[in-house]
Amino acid sequence: MFAVVRTGGKQYKVTKNEYLEVPKMDIEAGKSVDLEVLMTSDGKTAAIGEKGAKVSAKVIEHTRADKIVVFKKKRRQGYRRTAGHRQDLTVIEITDIKAA
Repeated sequence: MFAVVRTGGKQYKVTKNEYLEVPKMDIEAGKSVDLEVLMTSDGKTAAIGEKGAKVSAKVIEHTRADKIVVFKKKRRQGYRRTAGHRQDLTVIEITDIKAA
């Protein structure tokens, strides 16, 4: 069984006991959270927009992604800028998927 959930403005296809890195959530490590369910499927049938479907996840840790280098340049102008960015992430484990 799998489900499609939405968190942090993105959609993820998840299965039970799967670890996932999502944009930072304001929930303490070790706590449980319910995710917004868009679709559930058992491999044969799919239920879209079903009321009562539930996906539970446990917050494992808060971490940061690898650094991304942002480099800007305009040729023949002597203009160069370098900046870096690290995205804050939350690692979650999908603990349970229940269809309605």
